Amino acid sequence: MTTNVLFLCPHNAAKSVFALAYFNQLAQQAGLAVKADSAGTEPDEVISPLVAAMLADEGLDVSHMRPRLITAEDLRKARRIISMGCSPASLGIEPERLELWTDIPNVSQDAEGARRAIRTHVEQVIAELQANS
Repeated sequence: MTTNVLFLCPHNAAKSVFALAYFNQLAQQAGLAVKADSAGTEPDEVISPLVAAMLADEGLDVSHMRPRLITAEDLRKARRIISMGCSPASLGIEPERLELWTDIPNVSQDAEGARRAIRTHVEQVIAELQANS
């Protein structure tokens, strides 16, 4: 299985965790042989307890995850890089390699809105992958 999508947010504790969990669930349900990973530029110590609880309510367990720092290898291997708050300059990559999701509310201010927006984006990515497979 190949890492096709790399989800990034600065702290790798909330937005990118939602995206990773939804992507891997939906890809598996769709029978796609793809996998997502996530990382951040300034990782927190732990995944947001609120995000973990919201995902657990949907049957998605992220309790084993720990925020981690993005590496050059992650960026090199990813076929698609999606950022929710990390700039190309902070990653040291060409802007055209980075897809920006700029319409995601801050989880600390609107967790449900962030969850819904991320799920909608992820569903669109899965649909694109299905159409191209």
